[in-house]
Amino acid sequence: MLVAAAVCPCPPLLVPEVAAGAAPELDTARAACTDALGVLAAARPDLLVVVGPGGGAGPESYPEGTPGTFKGFGVDMDVRLGRAGDDGPAGRELPYGPAIGAWLLSRTGWADAPVEALAVGEDLTPERCTEAGEALARRAERVALLVMGDASACRTLKAPGYLDERAAPYDAELARALGAADTGALRALDAGGARELKVSGRAPWQVLAGAAAGNPRLSGTLLYDDAPYGVGYLVAAWS
Repeated sequence: MLVAAAVCPCPPLLVPEVAAGAAPELDTARAACTDALGVLAAARPDLLVVVGPGGGAGPESYPEGTPGTFKGFGVDMDVRLGRAGDDGPAGRELPYGPAIGAWLLSRTGWADAPVEALAVGEDLTPERCTEAGEALARRAERVALLVMGDASACRTLKAPGYLDERAAPYDAELARALGAADTGALRALDAGGARELKVSGRAPWQVLAGAAAGNPRLSGTLLYDDAPYGVGYLVAAWS
């Protein structure tokens, strides 16, 4: 059963070494992510799963110890999923979303429970996303999720997706749904609309909605809501 979840954004700039001189601009977002991960630790899960956007259709699972790297973002820096000393499968590498989640966990010194990752592509249907979440919730008696994903990338003229007037109200509803643990609203997110607004978190959030279906007592708290660089970044905690 799902007992807790942390929702965090996954821009590569969240990693200070990648952001370089711009790193202080996301200090508040990083602090909010740390607070959200504290909720996961307090829940004492038997299993933690990092859910994030991936390159393929997915869902694709990655065991504890799987490495990730930020070399593609110009930084010779690696990360490993889960507790130090665990060796993952040879030849496999975390997609960028779960890799940033693994970095967040390493930053907070996570060692409370085994960690796995699940990557979901933007083409995965809402139905399959929720099914994947339901399956995750059955993996252990106490399951926690670290859910990585960004809201729209169309909030300003300089945003990656340019300015789209639909983006701000779309993100406002996302913030409300994540802060209220409104699984119905998350399930109802349209894959096509999310793709148009360059929302990377749609599929991961729908996995979360599926996982939460078996625990109606979950409540949410919105910890961060801003759009630096014209991209919506949201942090929330469910417990």
